[in-house]
Amino acid sequence: MNSILVIAIVISIVWYFYFKTRQFRTDLPIRKKWYAAKASSCLGAFVFLFGLNYVFLFPETLTYVIAGIFMALGGYMAVFNYKASKHYGKYVQEEFELNQ
Repeated sequence: MNSILVIAIVISIVWYFYFKTRQFRTDLPIRKKWYAAKASSCLGAFVFLFGLNYVFLFPETLTYVIAGIFMALGGYMAVFNYKASKHYGKYVQEEFELNQ
């Protein structure tokens, strides 16, 4: 189980850096916000998975509390920014067509 979580953690942080790079390289403002929301969603997934991994590695009461905080914060970040990326995604194509 730990190796699956580690792989998922690595994948989420790689996607975070990918979308952050795309955000810095684009010039269109809506697309920049879209990539920022996607990157933050991946960062939220990273924090959530990191907290979940700690639950399996160190089964103690203090670890459960700290991991619960990480999981709640990461889950909130992932869901909120996923909704934001869906919202901005509606306008990306329209912005591209206007700027051609």
